[in-house]
Amino acid sequence: MPHGYQLFFLSDFLLKSQHPEHHSQDITLFSLRFLIMGSLEKMEPGSRNTAGRGPYDDSCWVHKTIHLSMTPLVRLHYISAKYPTAPQRGTIVLLHGFPQTSYQYRYVITPLAKAGYHVICPDTRGAGASSHPPSGYSKSELAGDLRILLYDHEKIQGKVHVVGQDIGGMLAHAFAARFPEHIATVSIGECPLPGTEPFEASKHSPLLYHFDFQTVPDLPELLISGRERIYLKHFYDRAAYNPQAISQHDIDVYAESYSQPGAMRCGFELYRTFEEDSQYNRKIVRTRGKNKVAVMALYGEFSFCAEYVKQMLEEVYVGPVEVGMVRNASHWTTEENPDEFVDKVLGFIGKHKTNVSEEEKTGEGSNSILNCKARL
Repeated sequence: MPHGYQLFFLSDFLLKSQHPEHHSQDITLFSLRFLIMGSLEKMEPGSRNTAGRGPYDDSCWVHKTIHLSMTPLVRLHYISAKYPTAPQRGTIVLLHGFPQTSYQYRYVITPLAKAGYHVICPDTRGAGASSHPPSGYSKSELAGDLRILLYDHEKIQGKVHVVGQDIGGMLAHAFAARFPEHIATVSIGECPLPGTEPFEASKHSPLLYHFDFQTVPDLPELLISGRERIYLKHFYDRAAYNPQAISQHDIDVYAESYSQPGAMRCGFELYRTFEEDSQYNRKIVRTRGKNKVAVMALYGEFSFCAEYVKQMLEEVYVGPVEVGMVRNASHWTTEENPDEFVDKVLGFIGKHKTNVSEEEKTGEGSNSILNCKARL
């Protein structure tokens, strides 16, 4: 049992809910249906506890916490991983989506580190073991958090490879837009990017009903309080090609995280800033032109965004946009097919070398994080 998340594990008897698909865009109707869903919840033994890939290797992870601000409290938790025996090739930053946390990348952190990269995987502001401040959830503001983490605290030398899925993809783009001088490559997927044509065309669609629901002030928090697991599981089941990839145990980890006071509100604030994000992204293109950094569209074979992700990125990047399709996966790429996810990321960033300092090459200096050996 990986020690990093033992406190999140719940009992062997888990909740199993029935989830009708919600295609109405009417918020009131959705709310009524959601309340009914709560009454349909049943208690029975978890049938998926042993599903998925099982244990993951966290032997070379170091969990760290930094404070960006005390008033309000902005505390960021992150995982830092590096194999000292591997030739250091640079830094990879992994950015999670909603409703997920850094736990989303549990199967890919160590393989990327073994390939010779210093891997940084944060719980972004308001998520996981990070604090839940009242504001600061536009993607450009979150990009500012990330820059401080990487360059002021981890003392990263040179450019980084940024990988983001779902909301993490939006943040990856915002970081590349705001700080292009820090970017070696950016890999974006599993999200319609605010300000682009696909976002405008789909943001009110039945498929993305939660974009509207979660922007309503206060009501979603009230309705979902005490029912977090039901709500989150609905997304995992609905957006998966292989629902067994996210086990009952994994759902418990996510549900425990988003049941913390303020956690769900922070998740919804990510959606309540979408219009601000759209304006920012359009302004960047209008005033600076398209971004020139190397970019890859990284998405699941059966994802809802597969048909437009390349075209979407061509709106904001000079390109060429490389395509990284993760086979036998839908929205949850890192959990449905983590091996191929790693292959796509390494294949892309391997084409774009970064400058690695002598300290990073030898594992010495202020940003050395590990004294561990590779586990065979």
